[in-house]
Amino acid sequence: MKQIKELQEMEKAVVVATITKDQTEAQVNEYLDELEFLALTAGANCVERFTQKMERSNSKTYIGSGKIEEIKQYLEEHEIKLVLFDDELSPSQLRNLERELEVRILDRTNLILDIFAQRAKTAYAKTQVELAQYQYLLPRLTRMWTHLERQRGGIGMRGPGESQIETDRRIILDKISRLKEQLKKIDRQMASQRGNRGSLVRIALVGYTNAGKSTLMNLLAKSEVFAENKLFATLDTTVRKVVIENVPFLLSDTVGFIRKLPTQLVESFKSTLDEVREADILMHVVDVSHPNCEDHIRVVKETLSEIGAADKPVYLVFNKIDAYQYVEQSEFDFEEKKRENISLEELKRSWIAKENTPCIFISAREKVGIDKMRNDLYKMVAEIHAGRYPFDNFLW
Repeated sequence: MKQIKELQEMEKAVVVATITKDQTEAQVNEYLDELEFLALTAGANCVERFTQKMERSNSKTYIGSGKIEEIKQYLEEHEIKLVLFDDELSPSQLRNLERELEVRILDRTNLILDIFAQRAKTAYAKTQVELAQYQYLLPRLTRMWTHLERQRGGIGMRGPGESQIETDRRIILDKISRLKEQLKKIDRQMASQRGNRGSLVRIALVGYTNAGKSTLMNLLAKSEVFAENKLFATLDTTVRKVVIENVPFLLSDTVGFIRKLPTQLVESFKSTLDEVREADILMHVVDVSHPNCEDHIRVVKETLSEIGAADKPVYLVFNKIDAYQYVEQSEFDFEEKKRENISLEELKRSWIAKENTPCIFISAREKVGIDKMRNDLYKMVAEIHAGRYPFDNFLW
């Protein structure tokens, strides 16, 4: 009842996407599910979704004129003032859509930036997010001056509009420059902190957002890192010292990855992801209960490659087995098995057989499989430690 009331009090929005030749309808609907979850995290309740099949997205308005009219009519009938688009819109698409629909338009990138701005707590995270926001805003400055277009260049009108845009552009470029300098300074401090930790073995938790990394961090490190069933609950990297039996190591929790992660964020958060690049082992946490977990694994691998961490040893942790749902297929059903028709045991056998990396199936919430995971970590860390300090007798 409380959840229903909270949804009713939230700002209402609709979501929009195109189904092109590169995507199936099922894929697009899954992307829109994620977009709606992003919107919920940001504080909006999505009440309707619109899709349009097209060869490619319209370069001027992203969707066709007929679909624009359909959306506009729905917005007016239901008094909705926010439309969310699943792809990043160009400045001209954004401007044209706002003119046509006469409501606020946010694309996926803008929405993720807004969530990051809400979630940033430390000065470092706030600086990174602010830099990403300004980099996103810079090419879209003209959108803020559309009120001048109605004047059609009357005497003394066209010039000031242009000069104001140029003034704003210079201000933003100056801010970007200052923020980059601030980040360089903080990066040097953080590099010094990493250097002061000595040569302890480092393990970094990576994975798709909301896979359960922070819950696992709290379990292993007995810490109180903020964990919530929302996207991007963690932005700041948290590092804790963990000791399993007599073997110490450093465990770090990092920002979660997501498909179509804005390039501005990848760029500005590269310094935060130094913890990943400098780790000895990556614990790749996967939400096995999600129907598209294999797609999530691919996105994480691509992002790791993008930040230069693809060659790290990986320990694959399939989390949330307590939430895994299995629908037994009828013996008379001769269709190929779908994801929901594969039992957890079948899934375990298939992944253990096909993955070159060690993997384990656990539930961090229910503490299932944790003892085996600790034992696996002990062996991996001990092996690296023995190679680094061959005369250290901690194993004997």
